[in-house]
Amino acid sequence: MKRARNRQIRVGLAILALSSFLVSCATQANSRFYGKTEAPKANVLHYISGSEPESLDPAVPTGQPEARVLMALYDGLVEYHPKTMEPMPGIAQSWEKGSGGTEYIFHLRKDAKFSNGDPVTAKDFVYSFRRAVSPELASKNAYLEYYVKYAEGYNSGNSFVKGPDGKFLLKRDFDGSGDVISAAEDSFGPETEFHKFIGEPERLTVPGAAKGRTALFEKDPKLKAAAEGKEFVPVRAEDVGVEAIDDHTFRIKLIQPAPYFIGLLGHQFFRVVHQPTIEKHGKSWTKPANIVTSGAFLLKEHRPYDQITVVKDPGYWDAAMVKLDSIEFYPMEEATTMMNLYKAGSVDAMYNHTAPAAWNDVLRGYKDEYLNFPEVAVEYYTVNVKKAPMNNPLVRKAFALAIDREALAKFRKTTKPLVDFSPEGIFPQYEIARTKIYTEELKKQGSSLEEWKARIFNPEKARKLLVEAGYPMQQNGDKFSFPSFPIADVELTYNTAESNKASAEFMQAQWRQNLGITVPLKNMEWKTFLNVRKQLEYNGLARAGWVGDYMDPFTFLNLFYSEKNDSSTGWSSPKFDKLLDDANKEPDEMKRFEILARAELFMMQEQPILPLQTQATNWIKKPYVKGMYPNPGTLHPWKFIYIERDPEKWDRDVENIMINRDEWVEGQIGRLMASQTEFIEAKKALDNAPASTAKAE
Repeated sequence: MKRARNRQIRVGLAILALSSFLVSCATQANSRFYGKTEAPKANVLHYISGSEPESLDPAVPTGQPEARVLMALYDGLVEYHPKTMEPMPGIAQSWEKGSGGTEYIFHLRKDAKFSNGDPVTAKDFVYSFRRAVSPELASKNAYLEYYVKYAEGYNSGNSFVKGPDGKFLLKRDFDGSGDVISAAEDSFGPETEFHKFIGEPERLTVPGAAKGRTALFEKDPKLKAAAEGKEFVPVRAEDVGVEAIDDHTFRIKLIQPAPYFIGLLGHQFFRVVHQPTIEKHGKSWTKPANIVTSGAFLLKEHRPYDQITVVKDPGYWDAAMVKLDSIEFYPMEEATTMMNLYKAGSVDAMYNHTAPAAWNDVLRGYKDEYLNFPEVAVEYYTVNVKKAPMNNPLVRKAFALAIDREALAKFRKTTKPLVDFSPEGIFPQYEIARTKIYTEELKKQGSSLEEWKARIFNPEKARKLLVEAGYPMQQNGDKFSFPSFPIADVELTYNTAESNKASAEFMQAQWRQNLGITVPLKNMEWKTFLNVRKQLEYNGLARAGWVGDYMDPFTFLNLFYSEKNDSSTGWSSPKFDKLLDDANKEPDEMKRFEILARAELFMMQEQPILPLQTQATNWIKKPYVKGMYPNPGTLHPWKFIYIERDPEKWDRDVENIMINRDEWVEGQIGRLMASQTEFIEAKKALDNAPASTAKAE
C-alpha cells in the first residue's frame, strides 16, 4: 500500500510540474532544444521503450519493446554494431566458418560470467539453444533456429524413422534434395562422437503424433511403404546441432548454408540464459528476486506497465566499458504523453515511430535531436487466409489495391509507400536483383514492372476483382457497394497505440470510399494481440510491423517459410520454401538475391499480406545522450551509451550522426572487433604458411 501511495503522490507531482512547465515552454518557440535540456548529474538513462514486455525470458517474446530491454540483460555470442547492426564479438571473442558454410565454431571469452558469478561456458549456450526450440517452451521465435540441424524436428515434436537394422531413413531419399554439403567437405575442428553423428546425412523426420503421420502417409504412398514396420524415434534436444567441444568452444551445425547466420545471432532469442535458475524457479525465474542474467545490466525492479529498472553489473566481463549506472525503461504507448514527458525533461530518449504525425513539422526543426533515418522495417496488414472471404486471393488483392499508399505516406509524413514486402532503400543490391527478376517474370506473364508498381493504388481494378470473386457491385453515381459481401466476417484488428489507431481509421475510410465496404475496427492490448494474431483467431485483417533481425532481405521473406511460419496469415507454399532454400545454397550474392526476388514475387502474387509502407526511425533524444544511434532496427547495445555533461561535446546536427565520429565509441568498437580481426589474420597466415612450417607450429 505504501508503494501505491508513493507512486500516486509522485505521479500527481509530475503532472503538476508538467502542466506548469508546458505553459512556460509555450513561449520558448525559438529555443535550440525541444524543452528542458540539462544533462543529469547521475549516470542514469530514462528511456521510453514501448509496450509492456510480453516476457523477460529472451527466448519468448517477438517484439521490439522486449528486445530493447533484453539487450541490456543478456549477452549472446555476438552483439549488434551500434550504427550498422552488423555482428560484433560478444561472449564469442572470435569465430570461424567451414568452407561449405554449414558449420561454425565460436571461441568464447574465459572471463564471461552470469550475474551470480557463475562462468558462462559453451554448455550454457548448448542449453540455451536447445531450450529455445523445445516444444514445451513453444516460442513463437523458434523458427529462427530452424536452419540448425534437427532444431525444427525437435521443436515440431517430430520423429526419426529407424529400421530393424538400426539404419534411419534419409531426407534426401524422399525429397530429392541430396545433402547440401557432405560431412567431409564442411567438417573442421576437433572430432567428437557428436560431431560424427551430426555430420551424417540428414535423417528424415515425420510427425511424432500418429494422426499427423497418417495424414502425411496418405499424401505420400512411397514414404508410407518405406516406413512400414519401422520404429519412430522422437527427435530429442540432444539431437539438435549444437555442441560444447570444451568449456570455451561452441560448435553449430546447419542443414544448409545461411549467409545471414552470424548477423542473426545478435537477436535476443539466441542470448544465453542460466540453466540452474530456470530449473529451480520454473516460470517465475524472471522475477527480480530470482533472475540471473548474462548482460551488462542486472534487473533491479520490474513494475508492470510502470517501470523496469536495470543497474550496471560490476561482474560483467566488459564492465570497465559500461558508463551508465542504470537505465529506467518506461513501458508507454500514448504518443502525446511521451512527447510531453520528453519536453519536460523527465525522459532522455524514446523508441522509434513515437513522434505523432501532426508534430513532425515542428520536430524537424530541432536538428540536434530529431532522428528520421532509413529503417529495416515495414508496416503491413496480415490476412487470415484460412477464413472466408479472405481465403480467396481475389478478395485479398482487391483490398490491397483499394488503398492509396501515397495518401497514407503523406498522412504519416515519415514513411514511404510499399507494394512488396522487403523494404525499399535498405538493401540496394537486392533491389537491383529484384528489378531485374520482376521485369523478366512479369513479362512472361504478359505484364510489366510498371503495371506491378501500379498496385500502389488502383480502385477500379479492385472493384473488378471483387466482382470476379462473386460479389456483384451496385453503383449509384460515384458511390459503390457490394451488398452480398460478408462484412460480418471481416474486421481490422490492431494493437493499442495512437499511431496504429490513426492508420486503421485511414484504412477504414479508404475501403469505404473505394469499395463501399465499412470494415469494423478492433483494438487490443499488445500481449493479447500477439497471441490472437499468431493463432489466427482474428477475422479478416490484422495490423503488423516487422523490423529485420539482421541486415539481409531473408529476414523478411523467412517469415513465410514452412507451414509453421511466423507470418500470422496461415499461408505457406512448398514452392516458396524451395526457392528460399535454393537461394541460401547459392554462393554468388547477386544470383542468391535473384532467387530471393523470385520467391518474393511468387508470395506477393498470392497476397497473404497487404504491404503499406517502409518505415523510418522517427524518434527523438536529448543531445547529451551519446552513443545512441538511429541504426536500421532502432536496437541499441546499451553499453555504448553514456551521458555527456560538457555541452561542447553534445550531438549537433544529427542528420550527420551516422558519419560523425565519437572517438570513445569508435575506440570501443575497434577494441571489440580486434579479437575477431586478429583471429582471421592469424588463421590466414597459418593457412598460407608452407606445409612444413605449419606442421611444425
